[in-house]
Amino acid sequence: MHWNVIAKNFDYFLIGGFPQGPLGGLAMTVLLAVGGIFGAFWLGLGIGLFRISKLRRLRWPAMVYIEIIRGTPLLMVVFWFYFLAPVLLGKTLPEAQSALIALIVFTSAYIAEIVRAGVEALPKGQMEAARGTGLNHFQTMTHVILPQALFNMIPSFVNQFVSLTKDTSLAFIIGVNELTKAATQVNSRTLTAPTEIFITIALLYFVICYCLTELSRRLEKHINRYQARTR
Repeated sequence: MHWNVIAKNFDYFLIGGFPQGPLGGLAMTVLLAVGGIFGAFWLGLGIGLFRISKLRRLRWPAMVYIEIIRGTPLLMVVFWFYFLAPVLLGKTLPEAQSALIALIVFTSAYIAEIVRAGVEALPKGQMEAARGTGLNHFQTMTHVILPQALFNMIPSFVNQFVSLTKDTSLAFIIGVNELTKAATQVNSRTLTAPTEIFITIALLYFVICYCLTELSRRLEKHINRYQARTR
């Protein structure tokens, strides 16, 4: 076994060549995941609300967006933004930026469906009662429907974000120096410890995803206890 290879390169797995070189490794994976989570939440929330809108000009484009993105492999979405961006924008986007946009777009379609399902799961009387107090549709969604629905959606959001964190590994295909790319670089350089290297990488992914999954479990238990008290 060649665990000394791991010891010598562990800092590279964590931060890449930083501070002498570009940031990479686990730090880049976390940046992609956090940026993807933040962007996908807000984009998915907006598209999800369009999806349940009564206005056809909002509902149909949102539906087409969701179905196209959900029916396309993430790897293809990554390629779209990496190879088409120079054609559409007239300039090449950095690899990490292309990967981040692809992750946001891809995950937002799933977030939108979570939002749609969460809102539609609420009793229809909630909307009618709020409108009966004189609130308009926007005020009802903002102050009555969304606070309840988003609270119930938290476990689903966290589970989707766990998937997004694992999906960041596909960014290596366009040269982003995230955790998987860092592992392949070290493996190509040493050629002596592929088993140890990829066991270490798998454990690092496991730690991140386990923490998020455990957070989801705790949130779900808290939500269940809260709902039991309010019944």
